[in-house]
Amino acid sequence: MADPAPAPDMVGKALALLTLLGDYPDGAPAAELARQAGFPLSTGHRLLGALVRDGFATFDQGTKRYKLGLRVFQLAQQVLRARGLTGLARPVLEEVSSVTKEATLLAVRDGEKQLYLYSIEGPQQVRVVGEAGKHGPLHCTSQGKVLVAFAEPSAREYLVENLPLTPAGPKAITSRSRFRQEIEEVRERGYALVDEEHEAGIRAISVPVLGHGQVAAAAVATAAPAFRMSLEELVAHVPTLNEAAKALSVLMALQ
Repeated sequence: MADPAPAPDMVGKALALLTLLGDYPDGAPAAELARQAGFPLSTGHRLLGALVRDGFATFDQGTKRYKLGLRVFQLAQQVLRARGLTGLARPVLEEVSSVTKEATLLAVRDGEKQLYLYSIEGPQQVRVVGEAGKHGPLHCTSQGKVLVAFAEPSAREYLVENLPLTPAGPKAITSRSRFRQEIEEVRERGYALVDEEHEAGIRAISVPVLGHGQVAAAAVATAAPAFRMSLEELVAHVPTLNEAAKALSVLMALQ
């Protein structure tokens, strides 16, 4: 007698739909979500119904669209508290932007990517905008470089040797030896710079928010249009970023 076929990974499918909902801030109909996920519409309806029932999604009877529910927000806040990065971090980041007049970003490492937690916009008319909850690359962003350089030794070694060095901006590092050297330099000087490596016309600088064992629990950055901020001007903001990083580190220790 043949072994029974394995049960479908319904949890994985539900999580796939939940992740897709994050790409639709205005909501999406079941048919679109099921199509994107590669599921039959009947499966999509069943799983979305379960997500709505448990508060992970909402359904608008008028528009027939599904959106992320408040349960997701609640879990996100619990994750931030567990990392010591609650809403108390926002005033610290806002203070940085008040000094630099540019965007201030806070991110953590999530595997081989960085995850943006906060993005405070600067007051300028033309400004850099980050989106909290979105992932970004490690190898070509200032925060990503810091998160690699100040990762635990085993993780740092793995990332330096194995991160895909995908070309992003016009000046992205794609050489393994050059990337290795860059990470060593970031560790030595205590901050990371990018000059149009992730996106044309954007420069940024980042410092680590150090936790136990001098390992980066997060990275805080200033990002600005290249036409408005030179690399030298960015480096001049390192003391401000370091003060913010120290404050964030204290907040994390108190959680």
